[in-house]
Amino acid sequence: MTAGPPPDSPDGTGRPPREFPTLLEQMGGVQGIVASTIPVGVFVLVNVLFALQAALIAALAAGVAIAAWRIARKQALQPAVSGLFAVGVAAFLAYRTGEARAFYLPGLLFSAALGLAFLVSVLVRWPLAGVVWHGINGDGQGWRQDPRMLRAYTLASLLWTLVFAARVVVQGLLYNADEETWLGIARLAMGYPLVGVALLGTFWAVRRARRAPAPSTP
Repeated sequence: MTAGPPPDSPDGTGRPPREFPTLLEQMGGVQGIVASTIPVGVFVLVNVLFALQAALIAALAAGVAIAAWRIARKQALQPAVSGLFAVGVAAFLAYRTGEARAFYLPGLLFSAALGLAFLVSVLVRWPLAGVVWHGINGDGQGWRQDPRMLRAYTLASLLWTLVFAARVVVQGLLYNADEETWLGIARLAMGYPLVGVALLGTFWAVRRARRAPAPSTP
C-alpha cells in the first residue's frame, strides 16, 4: 500500500500550498505581459503616420483601455496600474522634451538595469534566470544546492545578459542618432523575438542539466 500525498500537498504534487501568488501571476500572466507592449506598438504606428502629440494621446488611451479591460474582467489590478504608470512616465518624458525618442528612454534604461542585474547575479552565484524561473513557478530556491542546475542557470543568465546588452547597444545607438522611427521598430523587434531566443536557451540548458548524471557524493 502506497502512502498518499503529504498533508501539505492537497493537489498530490508534493508541493506545499502557495501562500502568495507566483511571480508570473503578479505580472498578470502571459496575457498581461503581452498586453503591456500594445501601447508601445500604438505609439510607433501613430507617430509614423501622424505626429508626436497624436502618438502620445493614442499610447495613453491604449494604456487606459488595457487597464480598464483588466479591471472589468476582475483581473489583478497591480499589472494594470504598473503598465499604465510606465506608459505615463514615457509619455511625460516625450511631452516635456518634445522628442519622440524620449518615449523609449525608460525602456532603454530598464534593459540596462536588467542586463547589469543578470551579470551581477552570476558573479555572486545567484543566477537570476533560476531565481526568476522558480519564482514564476513558485518552486522555491532549492535548485541552488544542485551543481548541475546552478551551472545551467548561470549559462542561461549570461545569455539573458547578452540579450539586454544587445538592446542597450542597438537602441542606444539609434537613440543617440535621433532615429525615432527605427528606434521604435527596434524596440518591438528586439522584444519578444530576443526573449524567445533567451527562453529557448534557458530551456535547453536546464533540460540538459537535468539529464546529466548527478554528481557522486563522497
